[in-house]
Amino acid sequence: MKSILKLLFVAGIIGLIGALSGCKKGSKDDGDNNLRKASGGRYYGGVFKINESEFIKTLFPHNITDAVSTRVSSQIYEGLLKFDPSDLSIKKCLIDDYTVDSTGTVYTFKLKKGVLFHNDPCFQGGKGRQLTSSDVKYCFTLLCTQNPNNQGFGSVFKDILKGSNDYFAASAGGKTPAKELEGINIIDDFTFQILLNKPSSIFLFNLARPFTFIFPREAYEKYGLEMRTKAIGTGPFMLQNIDDDISIILKKNDNYHNKDEFGNKLPFLDAVDIRFLRDKKTELFEFKKGNFSMIYRLPTEYIIEILEETGSNENGEYSQYELQRKPEMSTLFMSFLNTGELFRNKNLRKAFSFAIDREKILEYVLNGEGYAPGFHGITPPSFANYPIDSIRGYTLNLDSAKYYLTKAGYPNGKGFPEIVLQLNSDGDRKSNVAIEVQKQLKENLNVNIKLEIIPLSTLVENMIGGKTSFYYTGWGADFPSPENFLALFYGKDVPTGPNTKSYPNFARYKNPAFDKLYEEALVAKSIEEANRKFLKAEQILMSDAPIIVLWYDEGYRLVQSYIKNFPNNPMQIRDYSEVYIEKTKKVKEK
Repeated sequence: MKSILKLLFVAGIIGLIGALSGCKKGSKDDGDNNLRKASGGRYYGGVFKINESEFIKTLFPHNITDAVSTRVSSQIYEGLLKFDPSDLSIKKCLIDDYTVDSTGTVYTFKLKKGVLFHNDPCFQGGKGRQLTSSDVKYCFTLLCTQNPNNQGFGSVFKDILKGSNDYFAASAGGKTPAKELEGINIIDDFTFQILLNKPSSIFLFNLARPFTFIFPREAYEKYGLEMRTKAIGTGPFMLQNIDDDISIILKKNDNYHNKDEFGNKLPFLDAVDIRFLRDKKTELFEFKKGNFSMIYRLPTEYIIEILEETGSNENGEYSQYELQRKPEMSTLFMSFLNTGELFRNKNLRKAFSFAIDREKILEYVLNGEGYAPGFHGITPPSFANYPIDSIRGYTLNLDSAKYYLTKAGYPNGKGFPEIVLQLNSDGDRKSNVAIEVQKQLKENLNVNIKLEIIPLSTLVENMIGGKTSFYYTGWGADFPSPENFLALFYGKDVPTGPNTKSYPNFARYKNPAFDKLYEEALVAKSIEEANRKFLKAEQILMSDAPIIVLWYDEGYRLVQSYIKNFPNNPMQIRDYSEVYIEKTKKVKEK
C-alpha cells in the first residue's frame, strides 16, 4: 500500500510540473511562449524551471548554512556586494561606491538610492519602502547578537568588526546591550562607515555572503522565526509561494533597481519555478521533456552517454543540449566528531583514512563525475597560487590502515562497535558512494558501518549540534579563498559543552598550532603570504586526519539550448536576474 501511495505521489508531482511548464501534449517546450523583445537581442518573459534534490533548510539570512538555501535566497535578498557569476569577482550591488582609509580599517559606503524592499504586509500599506543606512546597521547589529538562529557571527564579524565581540557577549540570554554596536557609524540615510579592529583580507568577501544579506526591520519584527519561509529583500525575484518539500515559486520583482549593459530593466524572466525531486533519473526524464531548464548533477549511469553525445557532431538524444562542466570550489568528505568518545582517537581516524580507495570511487562509482580523488587536503585544486598537491594527505594503504587500527586498540576490527554513517539524500550519487565506503571499511578493516539517510535539514542540525559521530557531507566555497575551507577547523570557537551548537567547525577539531597559523594568514599583507600560512596550517590539519577527503568536485550542468546568459562557475553562484530565454521558433514534436 505504501509503495502504491508513493508512486501516486511521484506521479502527481510530475503531472504538476508538466501543467506548470505550459507544454502542449506531444510537443517540447522551447521557452518560446509570450516572449517580448528587449535591447541587445534579449527577451523578456518565460519561466526558468529548475530542480533541487533537497529542500531548503531556511531562507533567513543569518541561519543559511547549506547550498540549496543559498541558491534560493540569493534571488530574493542582496548584500552590499555580490559575486559576478562569470568570473567570481566582487562587484557592487546595493552600493554605488566605497572607500577604504590608509589603515585598512575604516570603510565608507554609499548606498544606491531608489532601492526598494519587496511589497509585503509588514510595511504600512503593503508597499515596500526605500533601503537606507539604518537597515544595514539593523541587520549587522542583529548578526552580532546571540541567537540560536544566528550561525554567521563567528565567520563574518567576530574579532573583525569593532566592538562586535563585546556586543555579542552583552546580548547573552536575550539581553539588550546597553550600548550600540561600535563598529557601524551612520553618517546619513545613504552613507555609513564600518570600522574594523584590524585589516582583514576576507572582509569584502564576507559582504557578499548570505549572512550579510539585507532585510527590513519590519519583516523581522512581524515574522520572527517565520522568516525561514517569509523572505522579504531587495532582489530581482519575490517569494510568491512555498510548499514544503514540493516547490518554491519566485515571481519577477517589477520594482527591481538594476539594469543590464544594454539598459534593459531587470530581471528578464517572469518567474523561477523550483521543484524538489530527489530521484536524478526522474529529473533527467523531465528535463528531456522540457519541464526543466537545466539539470545540475547528472545520473551516474547516464554520464558516459551524455559526454559522448554532447562532445560529438552526431544528432544523438543529448546533442541538442549544452553541457557545461567546470572544476568546482567544492570538496566531498566524511567527517568524524573529533571530541566524541570513539573518534577522539587520532589513530582510528588515520586507519579509516588509509582504508579508502578514492580512485575506485571516482572512476567506478561516480563514472568520472569529479575533478580528482582527494589525495591531499580539504582545499580543492581551484585556487591560483595555492599548490594543494604539496599537502600530504591519504591514499589507499592497507598496511598503514591495519597498523593504525591496531594502534587504536582494535586489531583486525576486534571489539569495534557498529557505528552509523549519516548522510542526506542527493539522488543516487551520495548513497552509492556511502555504500562503497561501507563495503571498503568492512573488507579492509573488518568494521561494520550502518547507513542512515536523513533530510538535509536534519543532517545539518545533527552536525551543528554534535549529535552524529560520523557523517558524509561536502563543502562548497562561500567565497574564492582557501580560508573558506580552513575556517571549518578553527578551534577557538568550538564550545566546551558536547551538545552546544558548533558552526562552522562541525568536526569540533582543535589544534593550537593550526589556529595560530590560520590567524596569522588572516592578517597577512598579501595573498601570497596568506597562502603560505594556510598551506602550513592545512598540513597540520591533514596529519591529524579529522576528516576523510573523498574527492574534489566537478560540476556537470545540462542546459536547454534556449537558455541564455547563464554562466557556469566553480562556486555555482547563480544570478537569474540576467538570464533570458531566446526566441528560437524551433518547437519539436515528440
